Amino acid sequence: MTPRRYTFIIADRRSGKVLRSTINIRPALITLVVLAALPILIGQGISLKASLDAASVVAKSQTIERENAKFRSLSQALSGKIEALQAVITDVGARAQLDPAVSSSIERLPALTKARAMGMATAQTAALGEQRELAALSTPEETFVWLHMLLDGLESQISIVSTAVAQRNELAQATPTLWPTRGWLSSTMGRRKDPFTGAPDFHRGIDIAGMRGRPVYATASGEVVAVGVQGNYGKRVIIDHGFDIETRYGHLLGYTVEEGDWVERGDQVGRMGNTGRTTGYHLHYEVLANGRLLNPLRLLTQQTPP
Repeated sequence: MTPRRYTFIIADRRSGKVLRSTINIRPALITLVVLAALPILIGQGISLKASLDAASVVAKSQTIERENAKFRSLSQALSGKIEALQAVITDVGARAQLDPAVSSSIERLPALTKARAMGMATAQTAALGEQRELAALSTPEETFVWLHMLLDGLESQISIVSTAVAQRNELAQATPTLWPTRGWLSSTMGRRKDPFTGAPDFHRGIDIAGMRGRPVYATASGEVVAVGVQGNYGKRVIIDHGFDIETRYGHLLGYTVEEGDWVERGDQVGRMGNTGRTTGYHLHYEVLANGRLLNPLRLLTQQTPP
């Protein structure tokens, strides 16, 4: 089918000139349609791009929000762990403070006794795992993981220190530092003349003379393991303080404790007397560490309560 053509004639009456223009209708219509549709297509393209950009922004926003939520969670966990460690460190620091007098007495204990006490707290420092330099960490998540590993290692070390402090405090409670009664020192530990025969003798402890019935106190915390009469000691009390430390109180007038009782430093265990082999009212006091006699005067750094 022959395509339709149209001829346009334009005449100028004054000059008599005539202009003719012939067009093919199909290409003209196509051109017109394209020109008419072009703004619509451009508008739709712009709208589509805007929609894609908006979707991308929303997706990025959601990703950022999820990452922020994760980081908030990690930060809260990290903050909680730091606060817990700070509380533990504060507690350990408070418990590590010992009375200087007691600390001084602990230092005078036999090395074996101290080693036995501290040996119970010996442990290897926990490994921190595969550690990396902070500068080598490439993402915030890796940084959080690294910090958690560091805090875990610190927590392990603090736990070891806390155990050592607890053992040291137990040893402090078991160290006989308190003068067992009020009075005056009438005999020290060591070689002397027997007060009855005048022959050379070895005095196993110290004697503190005083008034009849004066209170006698436990010099450290421990369990009463013996109460009763024993030869030259007369009425006596024996206390086991743990860590192979033992104290003995002799020539008592009477007892205020029974076998199996637990006493704290400063609790009354008896009254001064002159039972057994004695020349007058006084307390015979002994300290044993690891089964061997220890001079009580090395440890008595705290005054008896009034």
